[in-house]
Amino acid sequence: MASSKLLSQPRWHRFLPRNLSRVRLFSDLPSQRHVSEPQNNGVDPKSNNNTRKASSTPSSLKEPELAKFSAIADTWWDYEGPFKPLHKMNPTRLAFIRSTLVRHFRKDPLSARPFEGLRIIDVGCGGGILSEPLARMGATVTGIDAVEKNIKIARLHANLDPITSNIEYCCTTAEKLVEEQRKFDAVIALEVIEHVANPAEFCKSLSALTAHEGATVVSTINRSLRSYATAIVAAEYLLHWLPKGTHQWSSFLTPEELTMILKRASIDVKEMAGFVFNPITGRWSLSDDISVNFIAFGTKETNEEQG
Repeated sequence: MASSKLLSQPRWHRFLPRNLSRVRLFSDLPSQRHVSEPQNNGVDPKSNNNTRKASSTPSSLKEPELAKFSAIADTWWDYEGPFKPLHKMNPTRLAFIRSTLVRHFRKDPLSARPFEGLRIIDVGCGGGILSEPLARMGATVTGIDAVEKNIKIARLHANLDPITSNIEYCCTTAEKLVEEQRKFDAVIALEVIEHVANPAEFCKSLSALTAHEGATVVSTINRSLRSYATAIVAAEYLLHWLPKGTHQWSSFLTPEELTMILKRASIDVKEMAGFVFNPITGRWSLSDDISVNFIAFGTKETNEEQG
């Protein structure tokens, strides 16, 4: 739990223009015992009896990014593989999502399934490592990804558990679902925007998918000197946590840029937090330090004309 001193003096406000300084620092971190994590480490090919047909649509991701993630799609559920950093970060990401959505939708913070009745879409779901715990917390989950191999892996793994087997996985894009006029109570896109060709248009799609008075959660990496040193040089070249070339520093967005892009897409950022890694414990935690990894929670502006 952040101290009152920390909450009263959030360092990340220096990254924001004056008219955005009302954005709140993440607080009220719940116990992570309420955050469910997937229990199955492997994928059983025999469990693919009820797979849903994937659609092939144009992607907002750059073509090299599609090829890059397709090449390592089989390793999504390998906890020691290329996606190990995301598995490590997942409980912390879920803690932020749980706290902000519970508060916004006035759900019971002590419930094991606080997302009952909520329609949530996981944009860029990969192999489903976020979609599954969201489903376990009671949400009706749709997971979409432009890489077909990711969707196949996600379906296979979800079918190992009756609780997650009803996740709707689709090989499609946010833009395609906007054309289909789909709406969700909460739209989540974690570690995706740094890989898309046009972040502004991508955020417009996220906004269009968000229902009236709904919520949008986006996480990414700050374009800072520290992020270049840690997220690229250290993570990819020194520690080999990620395959070389996973990230392009020039594609990162600063917190100010993301806030303004979302604002122009009718998403008003209300809270923001940073993710910091403790090399001694090997765990991630939430912080007011947004100089590298950060996550933002916003709400759909009510003055937007609803379709």
